[in-house]
Amino acid sequence: MTTFTPSTAAEVLSTVAWAAAEESPLEILGHGSKRGIGRPLQTEHTLDLSKLSGVTLYEPAELVLSAKAGTPLAEIEKLLAENGQQLAFEPLDYGPLLGGEKGKGTIGGVLASNLSGPRRLKAGAARDHILGIAAVSGRGEAFKSGGRVVKNVTGYDLSKLMANSWGTLAVFTDVTFKVLPAAETEVTLTLRGLLDDHAAAAMALALGSSAEVSSAAHLPERVAGRVAGGSLGSAAATLLRVEGFGPSVAYRITALKDLLRNAGPLEEISGDISHSVWRDIRDCAPFVDGLAKPVWRVSMAPAQGHQMVLALRMQAAVDAFYDWQGGLIWLRMEHGDPEADLLRGLVRQHGGGHATLVRAAPSHRAALPVFEPQAPQLAALAARLKAEFDPKNILNPGRMASAASSVTLGPATEGGAS
Repeated sequence: MTTFTPSTAAEVLSTVAWAAAEESPLEILGHGSKRGIGRPLQTEHTLDLSKLSGVTLYEPAELVLSAKAGTPLAEIEKLLAENGQQLAFEPLDYGPLLGGEKGKGTIGGVLASNLSGPRRLKAGAARDHILGIAAVSGRGEAFKSGGRVVKNVTGYDLSKLMANSWGTLAVFTDVTFKVLPAAETEVTLTLRGLLDDHAAAAMALALGSSAEVSSAAHLPERVAGRVAGGSLGSAAATLLRVEGFGPSVAYRITALKDLLRNAGPLEEISGDISHSVWRDIRDCAPFVDGLAKPVWRVSMAPAQGHQMVLALRMQAAVDAFYDWQGGLIWLRMEHGDPEADLLRGLVRQHGGGHATLVRAAPSHRAALPVFEPQAPQLAALAARLKAEFDPKNILNPGRMASAASSVTLGPATEGGAS
């Protein structure tokens, strides 16, 4: 096996052009933090973008940042924090969940997997903040889309098309994101001891109010004790995050307390503890242990999520918690069987959604559809896109679908990474 480690866009272009000419498949990766997501690859060569690194443009006043695709996300977040700014969609770090280190994800992987975090309800995902890309298609052709200014609109659709394609359509060499000011104050209002159905009702009430809740999550009993070093205790915790200027946050927290006064015991957390809680929810910290236990990421209607989980618990040993007001469900199968048919069948019965197998043994990932199977019409469209961008199927072949000639584009409500 040959590992190519280009340090310039020109070297990426020449490598992909060679692979296309030789019809030799390439595994595309940054630091490999999300290598365990998707079907196992069998390629002779690897295109390692970790040396294609560095911020190429940062204009805080213009809210724009550009970086080479292999730039570590941790490096970018540190730079933004020093200037009081952030990637508002707070991309999650899959590393620890997959048995790796923290902070190894790259900015190119953020877009390739359309990452997001608990603030998704308010801020969207990576695809909603991308301004432009430079990339190399599977044809061995360099192309650009979008630009480096917030008001630019040319090529937006093509940049967004690449989100959640998992390196199967093109290799990014440079990406440009919109950045935003970080919140001055963050306070999390916590309701204790609620069952899943009562928590879903409380979150819906809060999100429907004028309090501008930026994140809403529910950690059932015992799961709550696995975040922020156990600072929440083991009792179930329903969490509502409010961010902004200090006086505004205080006013909105007071309004939420009045609105939810009959829902259950209320507590406030803020500062480092609040930051730690939401970071652990973002990174699925409650399920980091037990690497042999499969982990699923399910996106579905918030009102149906807890009902689906209840039905699943009656047929399988499963641990669960909820983000995005209950619209994102993290599931860990306690007996080691992914239970794919059972889970996806129940999701369909409860209004439909998308179930992605995030962590599992290679044998399971090779045998199961890791990503939600697509309807025939959408699968046909995805195959045509793959044929246009990578006609010889040399970029991460088979990672998203078993058929050698097809690709499964991830839904806009999901996330992952290359």
